[in-house]
Amino acid sequence: MIFNKGQEVLKEAVRQFSRERLLPLYQKRERDGQIECELLMEMAELGMLGVDVPVEFGGLGADAVTMGLVIEELAYGDCNVAAIVLVMSLCSEIIARIATPELASHWLARVPCGRAIFALSIAEHHCGSDAGALQLKACRDGDFYVLNGEKASMTYCDSADAFIVFGRTGKPEDGAYGVTAFLVPSITPGISMTLFDDLGGRCSGRGSVFFDDVRVPIDHRLGDENEGFLQVMACFDYSRALVALQCLAAAQASIDEAWAYAKEREAFGGPIVRFQGVSFPLVEGETQIAAARQLSYHALALRDSGRPHTVEAAMVKSMASKTAFDVIHQCALTLGHYGWSMDAPHQQRMRDVMGLEIADGTAGVMKMIVARARAGRAATEEIRSATTG
Repeated sequence: MIFNKGQEVLKEAVRQFSRERLLPLYQKRERDGQIECELLMEMAELGMLGVDVPVEFGGLGADAVTMGLVIEELAYGDCNVAAIVLVMSLCSEIIARIATPELASHWLARVPCGRAIFALSIAEHHCGSDAGALQLKACRDGDFYVLNGEKASMTYCDSADAFIVFGRTGKPEDGAYGVTAFLVPSITPGISMTLFDDLGGRCSGRGSVFFDDVRVPIDHRLGDENEGFLQVMACFDYSRALVALQCLAAAQASIDEAWAYAKEREAFGGPIVRFQGVSFPLVEGETQIAAARQLSYHALALRDSGRPHTVEAAMVKSMASKTAFDVIHQCALTLGHYGWSMDAPHQQRMRDVMGLEIADGTAGVMKMIVARARAGRAATEEIRSATTG
């Protein structure tokens, strides 16, 4: 991907910040189980939290390709910090697209200055990829909706200022056509939560959120009743391409570290990088990352040009997350017994990337999306939706 001059300047600024401020403390953030508030404030001051938020709300109003390069550079230093920017981008896109002007103005203006964190609330324990089967109830009561039920696998549930919640307003047999989206402030009475003990992404605060007679004003509905779910799904084509770059950046960090190690580590009278058994797997990893990176930016460029990009986003989301995991695994092996240590970052990157293989749609769902686009619904089993794991 060839960037313009403005993008190159931004890319270099984010790269410097990522390598100086994020990378050195990547493993410490996992041990601490949190991302520093002061770090987010610093990112806000540098304009990294509202890159694609419309200018009228204080953001940069940047295009999708520019957002991609920011995510990629941040994720090189810490893919969990990059995830915050990515999720805020996805949620801001949803709010800007289908919230009332008043609601959008209130919340989106808070994103660039770091005063709002959103959590996307779709999955439930009994349904992940089949998110159209969700059961959380949203019943109309005058000028309010009353929400009852549980949402599982909600990232940032313990730090979010507002949740984007999908609730069933229609009949269960309506599937995705009976689901409505809401913006629910986290301080609303009736909300409680519990955190998970995750394998990776341990500083992201993932857990279950419980809604017990939570009253949401009608003007906090996102989109039309029974149609919000379908209106929101188009936004996932965007986030899937960004998640791909997030994964690839983590893999690139491990590749760079493996090359440096292989040039310094000596065995049999010289650096081990001279052995093809060491260097060739790293070359293969570099090649796979480069190929997936191009497809990621191609999907984002299609979006910027207003062209369909569902297939490309699904392809690269599946491809990049698995590629990244495999490449990081190889880097850990390249470091030998040191790579087996918890002191090395590769084990954490493998766990973090493994979570991204699930987020925003599993590999199976991504392949189903592509197969259905190429051969029609006859090529796949009927599914009501394809969203998150």
